[in-house]
Amino acid sequence: MPNRPLIAPSILSADFARLGEEIAAVAGSGDTRADWVHVDVMDAHFVPNLTLGLPVVQSLLKVSEVPIDCHLMIEDPDRWAPGYAEAGAYNVTVHAEAAADPVMLAKNLRAAGAKAGLSLKPGTPFEDYAEVLKHYDTLLVMSVEPGFGGQSFIADVLAKVRTARRLVDTGHLNVVVEIDGGINADTIEQAAEAGVDCFVAGSAVYGAADPGRALAALREQAARAGAGR
Repeated sequence: MPNRPLIAPSILSADFARLGEEIAAVAGSGDTRADWVHVDVMDAHFVPNLTLGLPVVQSLLKVSEVPIDCHLMIEDPDRWAPGYAEAGAYNVTVHAEAAADPVMLAKNLRAAGAKAGLSLKPGTPFEDYAEVLKHYDTLLVMSVEPGFGGQSFIADVLAKVRTARRLVDTGHLNVVVEIDGGINADTIEQAAEAGVDCFVAGSAVYGAADPGRALAALREQAARAGAGR
């Protein structure tokens, strides 16, 4: 598991007319460099919003110095997700609620060269997918309802984080625990205390005057809070 908190700025909060520059703004050095760039793919079917798809991700992969973390909020990920892995995404996360065969999908994502991630909506029980997660590299716990940025953090989901952290620490799972939704200076510490490894932050990074410094400050907060676990 990571030795320090991972920060994955979400380009859902970036300027879509300047995505290459926005990624460069978090590709600095040291603590100002993002660990992953989080890209939300929405199809207006699985969630009631439409963002971007594979052609845009392929373009971002050509210019990003930071690994791309694709979060697919789409129907039929069994069919579409491997294409993002084949394109070169570092981590491809699918929704448990949408996957027909999540175990086979994880195998296909890994075979295509990516880490495999499984995401759970706030209301989806962790226990339903505890065995399935043995085939995955990342667990993405949604702390808002997927579909739109800028929502308020749902603290109840931290129970899932604590369960996952316990299973990782005892060797029953080997996943990076990631959280997405409402992560900012007011919420990152409680998420870190619960056991999160990777924090997706949108407006908290891209709404700042200096995105690199903003993510460094979030990382410092998470490290301080996580040290007390």
